[in-house]
Amino acid sequence: MVTYVATLDVPRHVVDHLSRLLAAHRRRLRTPRGSRALGPFRQAVLVLRWFRERACVHCLARDAGVSQATGYRYLHEGIDVLADQAPDLHDVLNRCRRDGMTHVILDGTLIESDRLAGVRDNGNDLWFSQKHKAFGGNVQFLSSPDGSPLWVSDVEPGSTPDITAARIHALPALYKAATDGLPTLADKGYIGAGIGIHVPVRRPKGKSEQALHADTRTTNTLIRDLRALGERAAAELKERWRALKHVSLSPSRIGDIARAALVLNRTWK
Repeated sequence: MVTYVATLDVPRHVVDHLSRLLAAHRRRLRTPRGSRALGPFRQAVLVLRWFRERACVHCLARDAGVSQATGYRYLHEGIDVLADQAPDLHDVLNRCRRDGMTHVILDGTLIESDRLAGVRDNGNDLWFSQKHKAFGGNVQFLSSPDGSPLWVSDVEPGSTPDITAARIHALPALYKAATDGLPTLADKGYIGAGIGIHVPVRRPKGKSEQALHADTRTTNTLIRDLRALGERAAAELKERWRALKHVSLSPSRIGDIARAALVLNRTWK
């Protein structure tokens, strides 16, 4: 076996922040000093390596000198501690209004995972997305006008359409925000979402875009151009925290993992 020196490309203050959260969590549990195999800082490094490098838990545990079972326990504990710090949707929308934002952007993304048993009423796989042709979980997220991620929802099975997931996790709060002067922009997957959710008008079936009125085409162009920046939010989270590209843990944990990545992303800046 060959040993080598590696560098974790995460700012030191992010590691320190997570280690403080883990230390506070241990104090709440009244964990006796010295009873853990790893201290809060080394546990934070293990968790951040998984998020940043998408490394296998077996390798992380081996490098840290703990068993694989302990490595999984430390990883899940870190995910839970971070996810608990994620902002509430109502708080996010209130802050957006206070900051004078003109709108927020709603979108969904599939976070891929290993195959999971589960069948819908029609016999199709519950966690399989026909749209993306992959297994995973549907996560909704909000971003600011410049595309910065603001909020992430809990996970729904990959077969769930975006508008259905939005109705479960986001739309009631977004309706309230729209009445207070903060509208939401979304893509055509959210057609029929309701008042205050602005989406492009779909062209008549079998006809070109030119069949729409000039004012409607102009409105569609404006919505698309403004909403396009929201695509940056999911890309930023997935590229910076590579564990979101493919989750090897239980797909039911995808929502917590995504919220944990959001907290880390906010701490990074």
